[in-house]
Amino acid sequence: MTTTSLETTAPTTGSLSSKRRGRPGGLSLRRAVVVFVAPFGVLYALFYVIPIAFAIYQSLLTVKREGTFGAAQQVFGGLSQYILVFQDGAFWGSVGRVLVFGIVQVPVMLFLALLFALLLDSPLLRGKKFFRLAFFAPYAVPGVIAAIMWGFLYSPSLSPFSALTSSVNFLSADLVLWSIANIVTWVYVGYNMLIIYSSLLAIPQEIYEAAKLDGANNWQIAVGIKIPLVTPAIILTAVFSIIGTLQLLAEPQTLRSFSSAISSTYTPNLAVYTTASIPNYSLAAAFSVVLALATFILSFVFLKLTQRRAFA
Repeated sequence: MTTTSLETTAPTTGSLSSKRRGRPGGLSLRRAVVVFVAPFGVLYALFYVIPIAFAIYQSLLTVKREGTFGAAQQVFGGLSQYILVFQDGAFWGSVGRVLVFGIVQVPVMLFLALLFALLLDSPLLRGKKFFRLAFFAPYAVPGVIAAIMWGFLYSPSLSPFSALTSSVNFLSADLVLWSIANIVTWVYVGYNMLIIYSSLLAIPQEIYEAAKLDGANNWQIAVGIKIPLVTPAIILTAVFSIIGTLQLLAEPQTLRSFSSAISSTYTPNLAVYTTASIPNYSLAAAFSVVLALATFILSFVFLKLTQRRAFA
């Protein structure tokens, strides 16, 4: 009996020794992971974490002068800049403007992106490579170039469609916001379409074959199978669009040379840019921090609402 117990415990001792011998290998694996992750971590800290921390620090400063013509000094001002932010009617007016912009423009853009993605995934469409490139090509145009191009098309004196632009002023105070929405939609529909189309390509073909055996036509497959399965991709593009809406800058900044209806505080980011150009970096930093928090809250609430509906 004693011999048997010794024999049974011998493998346990060997396994423990093998585990001990395996520790250096695990340690070297950890070092390898650190080596590969370190470049990203350094760049992430330098160009993301540190700028955010500096912006928060800058927003807590204020300018103080000794006398009327004294030298300006930056001193700690606490939340004084944030008080000015919440008292700035022009800034909050610009926030409300882009919220109205997003409520209308984002659903239209995502509907067109979904429609184009479904068309590309349809077995009835011919020349898919051409249409895929045609739909995505506007995204390759920089936002400033797109705004200049559309600015010429909107301008009554420069547009080749003068018969239309002379009767409808697309750069007026009533329509310029939706003219910007048209530019943003034209640029980003192809980008969002590509995300949704990639999600459609990941759906197994067996699901379509089973649906056809049950008698479903192409319309029923699109509505009953494809759209529900690409809902996560649609939610992702919606979150990107919400963030992009609150960061609207290039298009209104460029169209200011075509329209006097666009003020220096027309959008939140344009207000931040104008404030920093005065220069008032502390107030601009406070604007940026508040805008970032607003973007985070809107994105988070949207994700929570969509998740509840998805699991309801």
